[in-house]
Amino acid sequence: MAELIFFSGTMDCGKSTLALQMDHNHRARGRGGVRFSCNDRAGEATISSRLGLQTDAVEVTEATDFWDEVVRRRTTGLRVDYLICDEAQFYSPLQVEQLARVVDEMDVDVFAFGITADFRTALFPGSQRLIELADRVQVLQVEALCWCGRRATHNARTVDGIMVMEGAQVVVGDVAMDEGRDSAGHETAGTKTVGYETLCRRHYMRRVTAHGADLMASKDQLLPFDVDACLWHGAGTHATGTHEQKA
Repeated sequence: MAELIFFSGTMDCGKSTLALQMDHNHRARGRGGVRFSCNDRAGEATISSRLGLQTDAVEVTEATDFWDEVVRRRTTGLRVDYLICDEAQFYSPLQVEQLARVVDEMDVDVFAFGITADFRTALFPGSQRLIELADRVQVLQVEALCWCGRRATHNARTVDGIMVMEGAQVVVGDVAMDEGRDSAGHETAGTKTVGYETLCRRHYMRRVTAHGADLMASKDQLLPFDVDACLWHGAGTHATGTHEQKA
């Protein structure tokens, strides 16, 4: 029986690498499939891995209808046994429902890969619907790491290395963007570089990125206590407009 399987995890846990490996394995056994992606860091119509692997794919847009995509191919004689759906967090809930229908009505396996929550720890709409409808949700076993060495559990957005908590939900990272909005209509962050970093919960809550840790390490005086904890406390008092002086 065909299944809808959602492979989830933080950034850097090998989702796209696994997507490409699964596609290779199924094709090697004579199965026909279609690769889909959305907002890949390497550009449109691409599935790319941070390991350097890359292949072509069908770009998913707001107008994409997965039912129509499969029907069109099958009516022209193409074999479609499975779908590889990378960056599935960016799909709409309706598109996820279309994937479930493809599984149930056409007996096509759907392997979806994506991040569960955004940089604010809010569920992506596509990921939420996948969790609700998938036959199986599998958390990838390859652990991404925080800069401190702990297991990374959260995706943080950074602007020039500084963690931010505001902005559009979808902004492609690792690029310098012009002020205003990009070609897809997503909010950008001026001419500053927008990136993403995986953090453990402790440092996500404290908003201490690798860049912040480097700044602390560069200080001449070593202090006999948790410096980033003090930064966290200081950020909280600054936010409320109070100031404390310590000996």
